[in-house]
Amino acid sequence: MAEITELKGLVTKLLPIKLLENNNGQIEGVPKNPRFIKDWRYKLLLQSLTESPEMLSLKELWVYKVGSIYVVIAGNMRLRGSKEKGYKSLPCKILPPETSVEKLKEYAIKDNSGYGDWEMDSLANEWESPKIVEWGVELNGWGSEMPFVEQLDYSVLDEEDNAAQLERMAGGVKKAIQIEFENEHYEQAYAIVKFWRERGGYVGGMIMEFLKKEKGKL
Repeated sequence: MAEITELKGLVTKLLPIKLLENNNGQIEGVPKNPRFIKDWRYKLLLQSLTESPEMLSLKELWVYKVGSIYVVIAGNMRLRGSKEKGYKSLPCKILPPETSVEKLKEYAIKDNSGYGDWEMDSLANEWESPKIVEWGVELNGWGSEMPFVEQLDYSVLDEEDNAAQLERMAGGVKKAIQIEFENEHYEQAYAIVKFWRERGGYVGGMIMEFLKKEKGKL
């Protein structure tokens, strides 16, 4: 039977946020944090920090001391969001000073690796909630029947007051399908969607008509 191995020297402590730094490559042999966060997901993270701040205690930052500061090995986005929200201190797990470079790299990658996948049928039928997307579940492709959530940010599509726009969306019971774009196409797609939205165009209908025509050619 497998047994849990205690990590000797691991300390859990509330640290002043001014002593915490994102991993920008300060530790020799450990590359900078390879993760980034999309704008809309970052806004959901900020919302989560507002609604459920206790989760910072449930999942502490993993940090490694370098000189007088602590470099974040796991939790870089949470640190960024916490600074923006004005936190003065954060719960941290301080890794032992003898932790090897290879272990630090391993922890950084494994903490951000999702080994499992979402069971979409279960999410739709047993976890039905308009907040699923707000909680960080990314619904890809055509399988989403989840309604728009109240706080989802659509300001990237126009400069109109976001609250008023979302209120109209909720009233119209509209739904969303996530569509991915390659980096080189994103700016053009952004501009086209904004152009038609400003003119009251139903972008979803335009896309659907185009795809129906393309399907008819097959």
